[in-house]
Amino acid sequence: MEEQRNYRTEHDSIGAKEVPAEAYYGVQTLRAAENFYITGLKMHPELINSVAQIKKAAAITNFEVGELDKQRTDAIVKACDEIIQGKLHDQFIVDPIQGGAGTSLNMNANEVIANRAIEILGGEKGDYSLVNPNDHVNFGQSTNDVFPSCGKMAALKLLDGAREQLIRLEGALEQKAAEFDHVIKMGRTQLQDAVPIRLGQEFRAYSTAVRRDVRRFENAKDELRSLNLGGTAIGTGLNADVQYFKRVVKNISILTGQDLVQSYDLIDATQNLDNYASVSGIVKTCAVNLSKMSNDLRLMSSGPRTGFGEINLPARQNGSSIMPGKINPVIPEVVNQVAFNIIGNDMTITMAAEAGQLELNAFEPIIFYNLFQSIETLTCAVKTLVDNCVAGITANEEHCREQVNNSIGIVTAICPYVGYEKAAQVAKEALRTGKAVKAIILEQGLMGEEQADQVLDPYTMTEPGILGKSGKSVVNGLRIEYNREKMPVV
Repeated sequence: MEEQRNYRTEHDSIGAKEVPAEAYYGVQTLRAAENFYITGLKMHPELINSVAQIKKAAAITNFEVGELDKQRTDAIVKACDEIIQGKLHDQFIVDPIQGGAGTSLNMNANEVIANRAIEILGGEKGDYSLVNPNDHVNFGQSTNDVFPSCGKMAALKLLDGAREQLIRLEGALEQKAAEFDHVIKMGRTQLQDAVPIRLGQEFRAYSTAVRRDVRRFENAKDELRSLNLGGTAIGTGLNADVQYFKRVVKNISILTGQDLVQSYDLIDATQNLDNYASVSGIVKTCAVNLSKMSNDLRLMSSGPRTGFGEINLPARQNGSSIMPGKINPVIPEVVNQVAFNIIGNDMTITMAAEAGQLELNAFEPIIFYNLFQSIETLTCAVKTLVDNCVAGITANEEHCREQVNNSIGIVTAICPYVGYEKAAQVAKEALRTGKAVKAIILEQGLMGEEQADQVLDPYTMTEPGILGKSGKSVVNGLRIEYNREKMPVV
């Protein structure tokens, strides 16, 4: 008898089931929790908050159009506000990956809100004559318009956080670009010596790529602002009051402060999930850029004695349990791994978006699970990249200069003067003998010393028309002499 008092009996279309008496969730939530123990995780907090915001807006709108009385409306709104404030999140017990196109989360929300509203009205949990999960909390709605809408709203919030971190990264890279602008190093293509480049130019290129990602994230937000809320089951708006249909998205936009609009074609918006695939692709593209940059940072910092050794990454932790003093590039490494995972998530999202049939895609749960993970892990990876890596990078300027001076790649600069074939012979001779390129040029009488100094000045090779130490430069194979007070004369 004592144990029986700890439960209440609820019924659904499957039959009767005992629910813990203290639980705010009900029978449909409990069945879902038993059916879908997949990840062992709970719903994302932003998804829970977003579905509560939708339920709040729906209750207010239904009251405005005369479909819900004030007493129930006030109780539902108060219950929703508590959830939005972070309360009762432990009552959302369904797994993020679930069958049923999100019905389990929708009913979890309906039941928690209903039972809390019942308490607010002075009743006992499970007395659905006071507030019913389906007839009151879910009035004018369907899982098929609630779940996609709350998913978009949650993703918008997460994208804002990711974009903020990307802006920080862009700024940090720009700062390093300015700091390293004078550092000459050897550029490489296919890991072989190419021609000189400034370290600052490399970091500026990274910041330019991140700037593109910031713009893409703005475009991603545009993909998600359009909701199918009001379309109910398949986009036709069945069981939704006409005025509710017209007002509900405007109300939720006002309540949340998000710039949300109703989809102009609700049937399309209910059955097609290409916008999620598009957003995932944008996140993936950003991850690809970050991973490539991390590859570069690991290469340029390799060594410290037997690698490239051009830059130093901040030492964050011991790199080995057996090799004393070893420090590994752990921050770029974790960014790489986050990128690998995001790329895999993108494939899952792509397949789920493709797998829809007719009027509904049932696979939004796996899309949200992977998309939220991608955005959140990218956000955290960028934050640690800025704080624990980029901000503390230093350059080994002398070592970079020595590598340039000892490189054969600078021979490219003499091609306009002696031709490709002769320049190639100089390169081969330098490689065979170990002599400097300039020494071979002078020995063979290909140039005078003054001209060789000017042409082989590494700084002049890093940008078209740039002024070197000699006061001369090369543009398109033409020697240009500069008077700093006047225009250049060819």
